[in-house]
Amino acid sequence: MYDEKFMRRAIELAASALDIPGARPYGAVVVKDGKVVGEGLNESAKKFDPTSHGEVEAVRDACRNLKTTDLSGAELYTSCEPCSVCVAAMIMAGISRMYYGASLQQSARIVPPPKMPPPALLVREQVGQPADSRSMLPAEVKLGDEAIALLRQWVEKRK
Repeated sequence: MYDEKFMRRAIELAASALDIPGARPYGAVVVKDGKVVGEGLNESAKKFDPTSHGEVEAVRDACRNLKTTDLSGAELYTSCEPCSVCVAAMIMAGISRMYYGASLQQSARIVPPPKMPPPALLVREQVGQPADSRSMLPAEVKLGDEAIALLRQWVEKRK
């Protein structure tokens, strides 16, 4: 259930980017059972990590703090609508609900994108395409049989 104090905390984290070199104004918190269990700030340039978005960092922090990769039942509050990378991390972790402040379109009009990675709207467009249909990342299958054999070995070893 929405609680304004958690959204205010996400915006407060985003505001901390004003004073942190290499940070961008996107903050997020993960809440479980009414408590903040993870926080994150976009520090892509500072960490030289294009996946260091506020939401991803908050999910990572929550998983470490709770010693799990299953955040089912948790909510995520973020200062801006998440990009596709962040949404994927949230889905993989099992985040149950998300609240956001600014939309992705509003952010794109205000905050200049970094030179790399491409702007979030382009990522959103491309990420849902099959690998062989993406314009930004052409892909080819190589050594597929070996990769599949390794997957089977891994499963067999754990039976």
